[in-house]
Amino acid sequence: MSQNSVLTPLEFAESVERTHGPVWAMRARLLWNHRRLLARVTFIALLVGLGIAFAIPKRYKSVTSIMPPDQQGASAMMLAALTAHTPGLGALGSLADGLLGSRSSSALFIDLLRSSTVTGHLLDRFNLQHVYDKRYRVDAVKHLARLTKITEDKKSGVITITVEDTDRVRARNLAQAYLDELNRLVTKTNTSAAHRERVFIEQRLHSVQGSLEQAELDLSQFSSRSSTVDIREQTRAMVDTGARVQAQLLVEQSGLQSLRQIYGDGNIRVREAQARIASLQAQLRKMTGSSAPLAAETAGPEAQADNNQGQLYPPLRQLPRLAVPYADLYRRVRVQETVFELLTQQYEMARIEEAKDLPAVSVIDPPGIPEKKSFPPRLLLSLLLTGLTFAGTSFFILMREHWSRLHANDPRKLLAADVLPVLHHRVRSITQRGRGAV
Repeated sequence: MSQNSVLTPLEFAESVERTHGPVWAMRARLLWNHRRLLARVTFIALLVGLGIAFAIPKRYKSVTSIMPPDQQGASAMMLAALTAHTPGLGALGSLADGLLGSRSSSALFIDLLRSSTVTGHLLDRFNLQHVYDKRYRVDAVKHLARLTKITEDKKSGVITITVEDTDRVRARNLAQAYLDELNRLVTKTNTSAAHRERVFIEQRLHSVQGSLEQAELDLSQFSSRSSTVDIREQTRAMVDTGARVQAQLLVEQSGLQSLRQIYGDGNIRVREAQARIASLQAQLRKMTGSSAPLAAETAGPEAQADNNQGQLYPPLRQLPRLAVPYADLYRRVRVQETVFELLTQQYEMARIEEAKDLPAVSVIDPPGIPEKKSFPPRLLLSLLLTGLTFAGTSFFILMREHWSRLHANDPRKLLAADVLPVLHHRVRSITQRGRGAV
């Protein structure tokens, strides 16, 4: 083999193995010869690793978990209340319950926990911008987000909040503050919605109450003018009374004929019977009334009702004319009463929702003061740094030995001989310029 020929790594390894034995044995021997250097470097690396590991501040982790409630809206609750009184709406109530009550609020709670409102209150409450030594508020928010981990269990919907901090008490307080801010935000939102709903229902209730009072006043005035209390009952009572009067009239007329045949027309008993018959006929005419159209019929039910003033009950033949306006006024009263009852129920429910002061968040595991640090793992960091230093030093020794064994005319050495002086000159010139600028 000529002096200027270049050996490949495989050929070099084979030549070394033929002359000096296996490559790994040669490398192990080389490292053994430099064992003092490796020992010193490894010991120094162990000390530096321990120093770095103990210099890193301890971090403590506080964990809490919550279970967000599945709340139904007020419309769903009201629909359920209506379906309880109306059997025909049962299927509609089930559909509304399925659509309105099956929505989970876990994703909403996670977004609220990560919102700028919650994080901003935490920064102000614990002065985290100073604690984290951040100049800008946005950097403190990002640092808090890195130290906070919010996860959700997809199956159960449980939300876990994990907060890390260099102070174990502050870690617990931060985790608790997340719960407090979330509960305050949700309660404020729910209270605002309940308050708006209560104000709206209250205004509507006042309006319906005024309409109900006016409808009752119209019905009472109509009943007072027309002497109608209950058309159906009055009609039944008038028919029964008229039938009795007519039966008495027939009996008296039969008796009058008998008296005339016995005593003649001038007898006092005949005159008494005639007087009783005249009284019954007048009473029957008064009860039945006239079937002819009233003169004031075109003026409306009020004018018709005025013709019946002075009578205890309206005539029987005028009851059908009074039934239509009476039924209309009575229906208005009943409609307004039904609406008033439903609005009253809604108003009471809205007042209860507004007055609620219960936590909106169900805490499963409250945050506690952590007993052990979560970061850094000092022994692991020290061993890792020591191992990396040992491996790097061994690699440097092997590469230096390999470099020294290369021929002077090896292209790699020739390239290094051309590049290194140039780099050294450039670095030196940049350093001199920097010193001159200073």
